[in-house]
Amino acid sequence: MLRLLRERKGWTQKEFGSKVGYGPDQIGAMERGVRVTRPEFLVKADELLDAGGLLLEAIEDVERAMKKARTRHPEWYRSYAGLEAQAVELHFYANQGVPGLLQTKDYAGAVFSRRRPLLDEETIERRVADRLDRQQIFDKWPAPMCSYVLEEVILDRPIGGRQVHADQLRQLLRIGSMRNVEIQVMPTCLEQHPNMDGAFNLLTPKGHPQVAYTEIQGYPRLITDLEEVRKIADRYGIMRAMALPPAESQALIEKKLGEL
Repeated sequence: MLRLLRERKGWTQKEFGSKVGYGPDQIGAMERGVRVTRPEFLVKADELLDAGGLLLEAIEDVERAMKKARTRHPEWYRSYAGLEAQAVELHFYANQGVPGLLQTKDYAGAVFSRRRPLLDEETIERRVADRLDRQQIFDKWPAPMCSYVLEEVILDRPIGGRQVHADQLRQLLRIGSMRNVEIQVMPTCLEQHPNMDGAFNLLTPKGHPQVAYTEIQGYPRLITDLEEVRKIADRYGIMRAMALPPAESQALIEKKLGEL
């Protein structure tokens, strides 16, 4: 219905997305039904698309779907997912691939479709939908403060092929331009590195101390010990100081996109 109403207005996904504060990937995901729409989005869309209350009728169903979506994550991941959804600060260090909250649908699909052991198509589709659903955190207000330190190799690894990779770089540029998001690139040429222990997330739930999360070879770990979290946060601070500033990182991503 969203797609039909949008096309009736003559708008592309990008044009419509700019009017409601969403990216084209997010609009596409909602139109395909792989991402749950939010009630406040439907209110705004109903007015912009001249739907005459049609979309408002879906709010009750959407609220039920959102409640169901919150239980879709694997049991071992739910504790972290719940904290992530209410976080006021989120910080990520990634050294292999683009973090889930930044991934496009096609990039996420490529990641899951090549995972070993192989996943069946239904599981892949469900996990991609779950990943896109998590990205609704960028739509919250007040928005959480987010920062990323990405190893430069991530910008060079063409997961999913050239077109998927190019779209993913554009996604990094788009999200990196948000006021509450800073993306920094850790140059490969640096001769020193304060963290050789793998990727991690740091998050601060509203009203609670900061926690850390790691996931190595399928073994997740939610770290709540204050001293352990402090050590990880210390390493992250050093990495942010060593990485390229956000503006220079954006310029590097643009350069690599232009070279594709």
